[in-house]
Amino acid sequence: MTTPSQNPNPYAPPQAEVRDAVAEPEAELAGRGTRFGAAFLDGIIGLVLVGAPVLVGTDFNAMATGDIYQAISGVGYTLGGIGFLVLIGITAYLVHQNGQTIGKKILGIKVVRTDYSRASLGRIFWLRNVVNALPGVIPFVGNLYGLVDHLFIFNDRRQCVHDKIADTLVVKA
Repeated sequence: MTTPSQNPNPYAPPQAEVRDAVAEPEAELAGRGTRFGAAFLDGIIGLVLVGAPVLVGTDFNAMATGDIYQAISGVGYTLGGIGFLVLIGITAYLVHQNGQTIGKKILGIKVVRTDYSRASLGRIFWLRNVVNALPGVIPFVGNLYGLVDHLFIFNDRRQCVHDKIADTLVVKA
């Protein structure tokens, strides 16, 4: 390479070799089974933290009459509400820290952006969860969308529709 003093034209382009930058993945994609296992664990944990306390406050004699609203007492609703708040608090903390729910943390996977940078709590909450839940309020369409969303995991990048909406991947932590 010539130095500026040797090059007669100071406005000439540099003579250095230029190569395209290729982004190398920084993490391995999480397996489909692992993702399913994390979702299953999250459901079980939610059932324990919310469902079990509701049962504690249930009057099973009233339930025998068929009136479920009379069967679940204020204690059941209160305990279930507290369990729900605990679940939301733990999940929000973990997602904010490292893009993981409780189940994802247990199984060693996390959510990242498609460029492998950190996914924010807002992106995960709003785009992966809230926006993804909106079709669920439409009868029939919601069920069909839920099926299609999860079947998309069989593409080469293992991205469900909610991952594509949020521009995220699930990788090994």
